[in-house]
Amino acid sequence: MLAGRRSWWRIAADIEDQSARPLVPTRRGSRTPREKPVLIATGPGQVWSWDITDLRSPWRGKAFKAYTIIDIWSRKITGWRVEDRESDHLAVEMFQTAFRQHGTPQFVHADSGPAMRSSALAELLEEHNVTKTHNRPYVSNDNPFSESEFRTMKYRPNYPGIFDNLQTARDHLTDYVPWYNTTHRHSGIALFTPQQVHDGSWKHAHRIRDRALQHYHQKHPERVRARPRTPAPAGTVGINIPDTAVTSSPE
Repeated sequence: MLAGRRSWWRIAADIEDQSARPLVPTRRGSRTPREKPVLIATGPGQVWSWDITDLRSPWRGKAFKAYTIIDIWSRKITGWRVEDRESDHLAVEMFQTAFRQHGTPQFVHADSGPAMRSSALAELLEEHNVTKTHNRPYVSNDNPFSESEFRTMKYRPNYPGIFDNLQTARDHLTDYVPWYNTTHRHSGIALFTPQQVHDGSWKHAHRIRDRALQHYHQKHPERVRARPRTPAPAGTVGINIPDTAVTSSPE
């Protein structure tokens, strides 16, 4: 154990540009209310979230489109592709591949874009007995897992900002997705990797962490007020679920 988590945040705060992140604009206005989506996952393969984000190109008004699917319980990316446009049939192909590789979830959540609400994708999900849900209009926190993943991608130090061509954008995500799944220590899952949480190997890593933390406490009890507790991923996660429904994973 080299330092506590808060110490690393203090170090990161001194790095140039870490505090200069742009504010995300929000829209205000009265709209007809739509039913709030409520989704709960207690394990991997139950609820997927997906979205499309822009990857800037050198040409004004032109952006490449990065599609990603994420398992909200483990935060693992289960499907992705990069194209030059949004398309319902491209989204369908992505889900077909994801279903073959990871099985079918019970729910798929997305925002209300044209590709997300397309009849082609709806037919595919219905064929596999998957229930689909959508964001409420102009509600930014109805799809927090996909938004968080895109933010991680775009604030990595090696993110180029502008991609010269479609192949460059695809090459970047070819490197990014394995890093995100197997190396990225995700703050939302107690600094384990998505793959560790997805396959359950986080429990072994948790025991190692806990032994190191308890050993540190035994050597320096004067540095902490109480015996430290090693965080674990939540046993229940979801979208718009009450705080009382969130539980810790069994260690």
